[in-house]
Amino acid sequence: MATTESFLSNAQNLQKFLTLDQRGKIMAEYIWIDSEGGTRSKSRTLDEKEGGYTPDDLPIWNFDGSSTGQAPGDNSDVYLKPVSVFPDPFRLGGNILVLSECIDNDGNPNKYNFRHETAKLMEAHAVHEPWFGLEQEYTLLDLNDRPYGWPKNGFPAPQGPYYCGVGAGKVVQRDIVEAHYRACLYAGVKISGTNAEVMPAQWEFQVGPCLGIEMGDHLWLARFLLHRIAEEFGAKVSVHPKPIPGDWNGAGLHSNFSTKEMREEGGMKYIEAAIEKLGKRHAEHIAVYGEDNEKRLTGKHETGAIDQFSYGVANRGCSIRIPRECAAKGYGYFEDRRPASNADPYQITGIIMETCFGAV
Repeated sequence: MATTESFLSNAQNLQKFLTLDQRGKIMAEYIWIDSEGGTRSKSRTLDEKEGGYTPDDLPIWNFDGSSTGQAPGDNSDVYLKPVSVFPDPFRLGGNILVLSECIDNDGNPNKYNFRHETAKLMEAHAVHEPWFGLEQEYTLLDLNDRPYGWPKNGFPAPQGPYYCGVGAGKVVQRDIVEAHYRACLYAGVKISGTNAEVMPAQWEFQVGPCLGIEMGDHLWLARFLLHRIAEEFGAKVSVHPKPIPGDWNGAGLHSNFSTKEMREEGGMKYIEAAIEKLGKRHAEHIAVYGEDNEKRLTGKHETGAIDQFSYGVANRGCSIRIPRECAAKGYGYFEDRRPASNADPYQITGIIMETCFGAV
């Protein structure tokens, strides 16, 4: 396994090449979501453009979908349609990251493209000005899939000192977390914070508030950056709800949601009306709220049971939590605590909009 010293040496050797003149060209890293909810990417060279590129300026590209589980081998081309552009925190300069939708060769969205329909919902219901914030929990693993800082045999001491912890023996891999935070800020991702979580080697970052489809775009870009930075340190990122057996909290992707009506005086009636609608479609939400979520939503560790819907004020054991401050003011937002950490943000935000305002 590579050592920290070797990674530092490699970074120092690479640095002298990163400052070379690109002679009027830029590198565009096209990023997409594969069939297993991971990110993939490939690079291409483009001419520099005064004022920079927008998604509409960028060429549609393609990739071999049979190698990513997104197309059969006898008809493998999948097209990459640019939808959002970010500055590249790795290559710097005018180089860019290009988040893309996957489109089949017949012009229809690929079956794993959940953005396409969600974008329609956001546009159809734009008058409500939906704001989302997602809290992404994850675990950092070594190359043997063991959480960093855990003893070679057995488990760490019970949870308690790790949440928002400071100090050796309480938190590990803060360097990855700090690098990710800075990279997100440079790229323009609306990252709003980060903290250590209740299990050693488990962390969380928050993205938002974001308007409409921007939520999924920024969360996916933040995920890409996290995996890419962890790669530099020889680490893995797990967003599985329960990456390690044992009596530990599962990892979630809690969704904070509000509309213009909810954020104004008297908004509590709109919050309560939305929660009532969510309760009637509980099973449909759970179906798209992440794989293996039953291992997390057990009714223990401040979670609701997966087969029951509940809500309450300041109650972290409910499906839906209304913050106490919002209840006191009578307006604000609510938190859907059901999504697992591996859920797709487009599916989360899409079904919330569909449930509250109707299908397109």
